[in-house]
Parts: sequence; C-alpha cells; structure tokens
Amino acid sequence: EDIASNIDLTDAINRFLRSLPIEQRRVFIMRYWYMSSISDIAISFGMSDSKVISILFRVRNKLKDHLTKEGFDL
Repeated sequence: EDIASNIDLTDAINRFLRSLPIEQRRVFIMRYWYMSSISDIAISFGMSDSKVISILFRVRNKLKDHLTKEGFDL
C-alpha cells in the first residue's frame, strides 16, 4: 500500500511539474532535485536572488494546492 501511495504521489508531482512554465520548472528542479543554492540558481538564470526566492515560493504554493486537489493530505 505504501509503494502504491508513493507511486501516486510521484505521478502527481510529475504532472504538476510538466504543467509549469519551463523556467519555473527548471528553477524548482535545480533547487529541490539538485540542491543548488539560491545564488547558484540566480547566476544560472541571470536573475536576482529575490526573484528565485519568489519563484520558489509561488511554485511551492501551487504544488501544495495541486496535491490537495489530487487528494493528498499535507
């Protein structure tokens, strides 16, 4: 049951990531998959640290809403 639940969660996150604009997706993946620092992400994308922080904040909120709609308890 836990494996099936983990697969469902993984699928929901992947669907969410595919729905994002490419820049938001890349920023999110760099931060939470590759564990890049805010500064490294900002340099990679030519943006300010505050813009990276803002993107990550918004994407996390969207992800929370998406997972709630998909039926996951957070």
